[in-house]
Amino acid sequence: MVKSIPSVSVSYAQNGTSTKSNEYGMRVMQERAFERRGEQYLLIKSPPASGKSRALMFIALDKLHNQGLKQAIVVVPEKSIGSSFNDEPLSKFGFEYDWTIPPQWNLCNVPGGDDGKVGAVGRFLASDDRVLVCTHATFRFAVDKLGVEAFDDRLIAIDEFHHVSANPDNKLGAHLVEFMARDKTHIVAMTGSYFRGDADPVLRPEDEDRFTKITYSYYEQLEGYAWLKALGINYEFYK
Repeated sequence: MVKSIPSVSVSYAQNGTSTKSNEYGMRVMQERAFERRGEQYLLIKSPPASGKSRALMFIALDKLHNQGLKQAIVVVPEKSIGSSFNDEPLSKFGFEYDWTIPPQWNLCNVPGGDDGKVGAVGRFLASDDRVLVCTHATFRFAVDKLGVEAFDDRLIAIDEFHHVSANPDNKLGAHLVEFMARDKTHIVAMTGSYFRGDADPVLRPEDEDRFTKITYSYYEQLEGYAWLKALGINYEFYK
């Protein structure tokens, strides 16, 4: 006799709402995040494929052009993710500015190790260019060498933020505490899963309280998959 496995069939509207754009080319999650663009500390919790990279572009460009910040530094966990922040012609879709990054400042695409790239971060900070992309490792070494004060009046955007930990041994987390204590940078943290596999919290409670949270759920994201409705596909969840 085959044992029955209890399950729950959940139907979503799958009406495409999460993929529709407003007059500035922003999807729902991006618009929600952009509404809080003036906050100094933003934490965006949103699932994969919801558009976190582009949401950051909108926010960063506003901070550079309208909020007086000098530069934006995007920090990603590995080189392959750097391509998520390549040039985007946002004005083509209605936004006022385009996202552009000179090839020499996407350090994920530049040959060489972190030691040489730390020097590139220093040259970028001394330049008039506006956007740099580097790995978590390069950024950690750069802060070690240059000090947190070198990043004053700049935006630091940390992708895959759950790599940060409140454990003092976590270098990126320790630097984040220093930045927030100095309180002269803006920080946008982005993650699809705000938890870690170990017992360490991502942030200390007193630091987390300073972040404005933008939450966009998996359920909201699933509303955008209109093609699933056309195929008659629902989702099965086992109890």
